[in-house]
Amino acid sequence: MTDAAPRPARHPVWRYGQLTLGILLIIGAGVMAPLPGPGGAFLFAGGLILVLRNSAWARLRWARLKRRFPRIGGFVDRMMRRGSALRRRARDKALEDPAAEN
Repeated sequence: MTDAAPRPARHPVWRYGQLTLGILLIIGAGVMAPLPGPGGAFLFAGGLILVLRNSAWARLRWARLKRRFPRIGGFVDRMMRRGSALRRRARDKALEDPAAEN
């Protein structure tokens, strides 16, 4: 585990701006869904990242969703390259093969 310094608090205007942009990206993904191509998926992923970084309510709901559907939650966390997913994967790998540590 690393001893990373905690993130400094961001200015509320910046945080709410990013939250609003994330929500707009998620809505835009729904609008682009009927169009051909994967554009809506990228918009949704970007919006989800912004919303999860800036909303405690959304993080709580995301944690509950991951508990209910662990395969989907783990997959999305890996695709978003979230730190928690990377730490969890390293921990599981270490538990799986204890001889590899020595």
